Order: sequence, then C-alpha cells, then structure tokens
Amino acid sequence: MAEFDLIIRNADIATSEDRFTGAIAVKDGVIDALGTIDGAAAEEIDAGGALITPGGIDSHCHVEQISSTGIWTADDWFTASRSAVCGGTTTIIPFACQHRGQSLRDVVNDYHDRAGPKSACDYAFHLIVSDPTEQVLGQELPALIRDGYTSFKIYLTYDALKLSDRQFLDVLAVARRDGAMVMVHAENNDMIMWMAERLLAAGLTAPKYHATARPMLVEREATHRTIALAELVDVPVLIVHVSGAEAIEQIKWAQNKGLKVYAETCPQYLFLTEDDLDRPGLEGAKHMCSPPPRDKANQEIVWQALIDGVFEVFSSDHAPYRFDDPQGKLAAGPNPHFKQIANGVPGLEVRLPLLMSEGVNKGRISLQEFVAITATNAAKLYGLHPRKGDITVGADADLTIWDRDRRVTISQSLMHDAMDYTPYEGFEVTGWPVTTYLRGRKVFEEGDFLGEAGAGKFHECDCPPALDLPANLPTGFDPVAGEETG
Repeated sequence: MAEFDLIIRNADIATSEDRFTGAIAVKDGVIDALGTIDGAAAEEIDAGGALITPGGIDSHCHVEQISSTGIWTADDWFTASRSAVCGGTTTIIPFACQHRGQSLRDVVNDYHDRAGPKSACDYAFHLIVSDPTEQVLGQELPALIRDGYTSFKIYLTYDALKLSDRQFLDVLAVARRDGAMVMVHAENNDMIMWMAERLLAAGLTAPKYHATARPMLVEREATHRTIALAELVDVPVLIVHVSGAEAIEQIKWAQNKGLKVYAETCPQYLFLTEDDLDRPGLEGAKHMCSPPPRDKANQEIVWQALIDGVFEVFSSDHAPYRFDDPQGKLAAGPNPHFKQIANGVPGLEVRLPLLMSEGVNKGRISLQEFVAITATNAAKLYGLHPRKGDITVGADADLTIWDRDRRVTISQSLMHDAMDYTPYEGFEVTGWPVTTYLRGRKVFEEGDFLGEAGAGKFHECDCPPALDLPANLPTGFDPVAGEETG
C-alpha cells in the first residue's frame, strides 16, 4: 500500500519565509512530508521545476450578497468559488451581511445554507454588523465569536450600513473583550452625500463624478477617525481597500506610533485609475468601486506602500455586478446617474496573476512577500494559520502551480465567474496559475475547472493573534474592563 496519496516532486516551493527545491507529500488532504521524500504515493507528479505557492486566500470578497440598495451580486457561491480556484485561490472569506432589523445568527445560518451546497473552495465568514443592538452586542456577537466567526466589518459610509462613532466604539469594545478583529470601510458618509447632492444639482451625473464625490480627503478623515477610536479602546483594526496617499499617511503614522493598525489594498488601486471612470458613455460604470481608483501618480504611491510593508494583505474586494443586465450595474435604467449605479468591480480570478506579473516578475516585491500578502498574512490575521496559507507539514495541501513565463492577455472569455466583463480586459501579464490543488485534490488545470459544487469546507477561525499584543491604553482607565489601570 502506498504511503501517501500524492507526491509532487521536483518543485520550486515558495513560502512567506523560505524558498527551496524538493517534494511535497500529501496524505488525507494534508501535507505530510516536505523536501527529500523516499516513499511512494498512489499518484506521483513531476513538477519539472515549476513554482508552487500556497493556495491563495482572498480575505475580502462579496459572494451571493445583497447590497444595501437591494441588488444581488452576480456571483453565487458556486461561480465565485469556481473563479477563485481557477485563479489559484483556495480559500475565500466573504461576508455574512446583517441589514438593519436582522438577527446576526439568522444571517449566518442563511449564509451557510447558501454556501454549503455550492462552494467549490474552502471558506470562512466575516460578519458585517450594521445594527449593533443590545441583543447583538450582548449575546449574538460574543456567541458567534466563540463559534469561530472572529472578524467583522463595519461601515462608516452607506446610509443602510453605517455606524455612528458611538456604535463603532461599542463594537470595538466587544471585539477586544471577546477576541475578534474589526475591519473598517473608512469613508466619511456625510461628506460624500453632501458632495453628491451638489454634483447632481449641477447636472454632473456621469460615472466619473463618483470619484469627485469621494476625494481622498473623505477616506483620510474616516481613516484618521478609525485609528483614534481604535486607539481609545486599544483594539486591533484593519482598514480595508485603501486607495490613496492621504489614507496611507494616516496608517503609516499609526503604525510608526506602535498602534495596532493593519491595512489592505486591492488590484483596482494598482492597475486602474480615475481615467477609467471617464470612458465614453456609461463604460466608466464598469470601473466604479468605493473608494474609487485615483490618478496615475497616486497609483505609484500605493505601489510604494505595498513595497514598504504598509499593507498586510492584498485582497480583491470582488463585488461583481454585470454591466449588460437589468439586475446589475444599470438596474436603475439605461441612463442612471452615478449615485444609482451599483458599486463594485470583479477581481477574484486575476488577483494573483496581476500581482505576480507586476509585483514579483518586475522586481517590485520578492516571491516571499507575494506569498505573505496573498495568503499567509490573511491566514494569520484571521485565525486560519497554520491550517491555511502555508506549505508546511500539517497544513492543508492547498497548492498553486505556476508557469512563471506564460504571457496572457486578460479577457473575460478566460474568466470562470458569472460576469460579462472584467475591468482588466486587455491587460498583459507574465506569470499564470496553471494547476490548483484543494486539500490535495486537483480542482483546476490548464484553463479547465475540475472541482465540484459543495466540495469546499467551512473553517472556523481562531482568535486573531493580534489581540495578544501588549496593552497600550491611552489613559489610566480601561473602558472595556471598566476600571483604572493604575
């Protein structure tokens, strides 16, 4: 009888801390041995020196989720997870989204009912908290955290989702007391709405004015406020989808001060610009997301922040709404103004190849840094490591095999999602995932999806290790414990 289920030999193996040549042996879906392996397996593959990285973790994506305006994402759990594995990503962490008046527990149960039969990759859940009632704060959130939902997102914008500063503080206090990571969409809602009203009154309705209504200072103010509120409670926060220099300055200040502030950026801020919103007709709607892409000079600032380690994670913020669809971007009709256009862009499948091509292969970041910000750091931040995000004995055998030299022109015709466009149409990249393994099972190879709906596994998340950092309260009073600290 074979000792292992699978051995991949002659591989160029990269992790967030190392790179070595050797073999990977898999048994029962888990990496059982690494390096020089003498045993036999039921299946043996010669990688021919190809690069193998841990399966990617996309820790910020919107899947089978209804927006605050009542529009469903184009991707359900099957099409999103299919797209993920075909892009080298083996674990996704989308959002169980609470709308006002809903029980968080009911929202989570409903999301499991949707995900379980459909997901072709592994997954965990973040929570979105939009209605922090006494019941939610006192009972539902603490119980859900104990059950493995140890991260939640709050919004400072969107009327149907945003929290007041006081509500935000209440959520932060629960996170510190019960052990969870808080993610924040940091934009000032009143500034945005005030600007949008005046733009529309002036007859300025095209997609490009979405960016005018959301200048960088809107993100800067909310980022600054998030940092201050989190500092008061002394709890880690992660600022999601950071788009611009002004928010980056706030985050760098906080990190240099030793505050527990983490950050994420996304492909749209490295590869798109505000000029994409100014395409003819309504074509700019295909590139609308929040925060919006900035100008070319700012794009380089975001790259530099990524190179400098300001960002802990690189996620897609996949929020797919079809363009030529009455339930998509143009749900309000054929001539909507910018406030009526569904907000978000797809990116789940191209996240890894874009960064491999323009980050690693152009020498901006190392291969180890690539692995860290696309897989390992997310696993650590959200309590999935070492099960996920690493190539190490005992980890799940989630593996992505690359052709580092393959040149591909990105096209929607290559994608495996449910979309009718990609904002990265025509981008030429070098380096492409050619094979993906999920827990030792081949689920993608050379353009073909080989997985199946329902094969994905839900993973409870441990308490994020960032919560174990030493206390750093700004006053002599602990507002969570309700006592003086001496």
